Amino acid sequence: MGRPAAEQITPTLPAETGEIIGRKREIGEIRSLLSTTRLLTLTGTAGVGKTRLATHVAAHARRAFPDGVWLVELASLQDEQLLAVAVAEALGLQEEMPQPSTESMIDCLRTKQLLLVLDNCEHLVEACARLADALLGAAPGVRLLATSREALGVPGETPFIVPPLSLPAPGDEVTGGDVLRYDALALLAERARNIAPEVDIVSQPAAAARLCRLLDGIPLAIELAAVWLRVLSLDQIIDRLGHRLRFLTRGYRTALPRHQTLGAAVEWSFELCSVQEQIMWERLSVFAGGFDLAAAEEVCSAAPLAREDVLPLLAALTGKSIVTRETCGTRVRYRILETLRQYGQDRLDRSETTPATRRRHAEHYQRLAERNRAGWFGSNQVECFIRVVPELPNLRAALEHCLGEDLRVEEAMRIFTSLEGYWTFFGGPSEARHWIDRLLGCRQLTGRDRFGVLTVGTFFALMQGRNDLARPLLEECRLLADAWDRQGPKAVTRFLSGRLTLMEGDYQEAVRLLEPVLDWYEDDTGEITEDGVLRNAFLPTFYLALSAIFAGDPRAGGWVARCREIAEAAGSRGEIALAMWAAGIGHWSSGDLAQAASLFRSSLRLERSAGYRYSPAWFVETLAWVAAAQGSDVPAARLLGAAGTMRRLLEVSLEGFRPYHDAHRAAESSLRARLGDRRYRAAADEGASWDVNEAIGHALQEPPEAREPTPAPGPSQPELTPREAEVAGLVAEGLRNRDIAARLVISQRTAEGHVKHILDKLGFTSRAQIAAWYVNRFTAPPDG
Repeated sequence: MGRPAAEQITPTLPAETGEIIGRKREIGEIRSLLSTTRLLTLTGTAGVGKTRLATHVAAHARRAFPDGVWLVELASLQDEQLLAVAVAEALGLQEEMPQPSTESMIDCLRTKQLLLVLDNCEHLVEACARLADALLGAAPGVRLLATSREALGVPGETPFIVPPLSLPAPGDEVTGGDVLRYDALALLAERARNIAPEVDIVSQPAAAARLCRLLDGIPLAIELAAVWLRVLSLDQIIDRLGHRLRFLTRGYRTALPRHQTLGAAVEWSFELCSVQEQIMWERLSVFAGGFDLAAAEEVCSAAPLAREDVLPLLAALTGKSIVTRETCGTRVRYRILETLRQYGQDRLDRSETTPATRRRHAEHYQRLAERNRAGWFGSNQVECFIRVVPELPNLRAALEHCLGEDLRVEEAMRIFTSLEGYWTFFGGPSEARHWIDRLLGCRQLTGRDRFGVLTVGTFFALMQGRNDLARPLLEECRLLADAWDRQGPKAVTRFLSGRLTLMEGDYQEAVRLLEPVLDWYEDDTGEITEDGVLRNAFLPTFYLALSAIFAGDPRAGGWVARCREIAEAAGSRGEIALAMWAAGIGHWSSGDLAQAASLFRSSLRLERSAGYRYSPAWFVETLAWVAAAQGSDVPAARLLGAAGTMRRLLEVSLEGFRPYHDAHRAAESSLRARLGDRRYRAAADEGASWDVNEAIGHALQEPPEAREPTPAPGPSQPELTPREAEVAGLVAEGLRNRDIAARLVISQRTAEGHVKHILDKLGFTSRAQIAAWYVNRFTAPPDG
């Protein structure tokens, strides 16, 4: 994770609008409390500005936290079992921890000094409390700043009630000079200046004070009211809103007064929208997180709204501050403010159109997932990631809908299996297993669909070395495949059986099982068959090659070469790295340690450039075996410790991988014999304390500050790595390091490192020089 730069968290976030106004007293108190407590929870009514205060204070506390300040937005998360996943995504730990759980989170953060901002905890309060309690007990350098409508109830927590903005007392005479003395009036004046410059709030201090009192000084309510200064006077707003407040106070006796006020402001704003804008508001509430224009057009365009109505309505709602506009790199996305989304959702839930709207939402994201399915296993893995990751909240919402009351198991299965590549390369098996359990619990999941989920479930169980979980799933696969007269299911089942057999250590039997399936997989490689099976010959060939190496089969070299051919034809960096690693295993097995080490390091560099984290754990492990065999005892022990930490972050059991477990034990035994238990344990513990990037850097024998080799530039055309060329292109687009990190789904520190390497290689001193070089090198028209 490393030391972050100042761009990681900013005072203004999509969840809120505008700059923070006033709040000097509250900011000072929160800063003081944050310096003395490890869990500070900002509580208060909806719309009072908890998020804005938390992010403002956090943004200005960056220097106190060497490992950064990180915001976890929880409003769109509905399933508490995915809390660890949401935190890992916010921390940018998909690279290091594709298998998030509370335990792996603690392992990763145990030695960090950082501030974690948990925003909107109220609907997940128990899960957030458990996570906070665990982090406070095990990670002494971690501090938590939470926002919630209620305290978490954790020992050691310090709650801080965020009050409404300051107001003049009823009956106080208010003059123009008082407008900036009171935060509520200052906010109204600032919003009026931006929305309707011709409206002079300073000249109407009494009316401004009356409106702010009506709204109880709640910032969001004031902002919603201020929007209407474009078309109404202050007195007209007071008159209309006053009637609404009195009506609601009579109608909702059980609501807290300030909830009544905010509800009144929201409902009043809703009623001032046109009928079409109201319908659009309601339909937008089905989106979780953000959405793009294409999604809005697909989901919201049903009678009485036509497709061509969507963009103007989106613009109108953006102009009324109901929807906010976000720029992600060169893409524009939208988000409906959470309080307003909940209001729209409540209205939509009472509407007869609810099922149809949710169905259109699920169908849109099902199509998005399916369009990317084949691309995960080829040269477009990173592009698939860029398209899918911003939509993960919506994809999860679609899965929840399809597995909810309006049960649509087939659609849920198709979304799930289409995301197999995401969980394989970037997301990790933890969340995948959550959805597998949900799907397999549906009696309606039968036949081909059930077979597809079972095979994915077996695949992820084997990735973790959980053979005990894989066996019953594989047995059911076998029963289904035997009942069908189709080759696809039989080939897939045999492949998975061969992979399990390899992991259990019966290498010759694994070769016997895997060799016959290659013909079927080699036919139409990369196509999805009518059985829903992705025909990709790489993995069967890869595991056959490993089985043959460990079995001493002389044909192993041919299968290793075939792995490389398949991977290079697909243009997939991850698979090319695995093929090189398999070749390295062959050289290690035959005693050619120098060549083995060279291939292992080349594989590790390539996987790091692609951003994967599952395979590097094994690459570091095998480099430890080579170092042990070469007599580099202390470095070998450190790498064994580092590989162990990487596996724990992945929740991978070494015992489930018999060939690797045996080699690990042999290396460990020889090192203990030469170093002695005390020296061995000290070295292994040192390696275990490294984070993933440090472990990879040590395995590659790089200097502490280097993460990739930096060759001297050539006389005219210096060569960049593929990832560096990609980063240079994004610099040419004008993206900052933070945006580059978001686009490529890497940590900001990694993005900064890439930019530094580019500057060093090209001999430049500015980003403008990089941009000019990239345009001339890659986008200039050819001569003639």
